[in-house]
Amino acid sequence: MPLIPVSMYPGRTEKKKEEYAKAITKSAVEILKTKESHVIVVFEENPKENWYMAGNPL
Repeated sequence: MPLIPVSMYPGRTEKKKEEYAKAITKSAVEILKTKESHVIVVFEENPKENWYMAGNPL
């Protein structure tokens, strides 16, 4: 059962998250040869000020 966490900035609409979750699920089913009902996508929304790359804020 794939559990796929997705970290992103807050602000996307529920519709956009649903669209993205469906696309991720479709890819997981095709690539991992699993059932759609077994794929879990979890969105973790973290404010931009919490994101760093190479020790520098984004």
